[in-house]
Amino acid sequence: MTMPQADRRHDPYPFTWEVPVGILTIWLLLAGAGVHLGRALANLTAGAGWTWPVGRGLFRSLPQVLSGDAAAGLEHVPAATASSTCVIGWILTVELLLAVGLGVGAVIVLRRWGPGRMKGMASPAQAESILGVTRLRKVSQIIRPDLYPPTIPPTGGHDGYHPRP
Repeated sequence: MTMPQADRRHDPYPFTWEVPVGILTIWLLLAGAGVHLGRALANLTAGAGWTWPVGRGLFRSLPQVLSGDAAAGLEHVPAATASSTCVIGWILTVELLLAVGLGVGAVIVLRRWGPGRMKGMASPAQAESILGVTRLRKVSQIIRPDLYPPTIPPTGGHDGYHPRP
């Protein structure tokens, strides 16, 4: 009876709080940046140009921007800013794209390095280099010497070599 691969391996490192807190922190920072990116895209499409808060306005203006204020936290307020519905729409679009991107990234990371990955498996390129047709043709004289006799290149001199008829 064979045991599954997960049963044969033991990971002595326990799951602790640092990794989830780090992931949550990165997610919150990206979500905050996504809010300002949505507001900047809303102002850009409204003709106010590219707008981005400076310094502490990046974090202090988040509640006002989330309520639809397109000029919150900006040092130089453009003459015409985007409407609140446009700001909210762009923020939702950017946050949705960020969520999808983070989800796809999480799936890729978990498949590559997560606990359910296959351990000790060769990549397709590694398997082809060892077991593929290219390698078999390269060593065909060793594998089947009856079908592929070794060829000795002619030296041009009389070295005692006489090819078989």
